[in-house]
Amino acid sequence: MFARVLDAVFPPCCAGCGTTKAALCERCVPISPPIVHRTATLHVEALGTYGGALRSAVVALKDGRADVAAALGLRMARFAGASMPIVPVPTTRARRRVRGCDGVETMATFAATHAGASILCALRCIGEGRQRGRTREQRLGAQDRFVAVSPIVEGMTVVLFDDVCTTGTTLEDCAHALRCAGAHVEHAFVVAIAPRRAHE
Repeated sequence: MFARVLDAVFPPCCAGCGTTKAALCERCVPISPPIVHRTATLHVEALGTYGGALRSAVVALKDGRADVAAALGLRMARFAGASMPIVPVPTTRARRRVRGCDGVETMATFAATHAGASILCALRCIGEGRQRGRTREQRLGAQDRFVAVSPIVEGMTVVLFDDVCTTGTTLEDCAHALRCAGAHVEHAFVVAIAPRRAHE
């Protein structure tokens, strides 16, 4: 009820084009076949390339817009399977404090709900350095920034969820941490892939 009142007073607007009534409209982010990319050990699928409306949506997600997280989660749900738990890539504690939430975790929760899957917050970021704004070389050199915090993943097959795949280093780092804890990780789903990675 309270949410409906808020929507009436402050209608949701599309993160892509700014029109009201939807957090992410179909015109800006249509339902289309995923873009597929391969990192060193992971099969990565994305809604599209990082630019335009998807870039705006990711920025809104990072800024804590729960409506955009829900809209992206709904679109990402088609990638997920009910039998494969979702592990969101966590942000740093400092960024969580600033934003008041973890956008990827919120999006993954919506995706899991829609897909009938479970969500496991099984990773912790132990490096406080943010990837945004780093050069490609700096990103590739940023390793061992994550650790698995739950022994429950041992023997499980899980899938990683993140917002953007630029070099693939973060996803590979997370997969390595999970594998060290005994999990099987072969797939990752992201909102967007950096344009130069999309066709490799």
